[in-house]
Amino acid sequence: MATAKQETGSSESRTRSGALQPLLLSIPEVAESLRLSRAKVYRLIYYEGLPVVHFGRAVRVSVLALPEWIEQRAKSA
Repeated sequence: MATAKQETGSSESRTRSGALQPLLLSIPEVAESLRLSRAKVYRLIYYEGLPVVHFGRAVRVSVLALPEWIEQRAKSA
């Protein structure tokens, strides 16, 4: 995953190459980035508190919240 840098005063997230980076990830994208199954990601959501954003039936994970959640879990382990 490319490192993102924030532009001052802008809500857009860009990679070093200048391409837009998504602010939210789908469950399959989270599973791929964590090298886990979709079912395991849903278990992390329901039983371990992985933070999500709901848009109707769509479930998304913030690209900013994901590394924070992982870091919190690493500290408590």
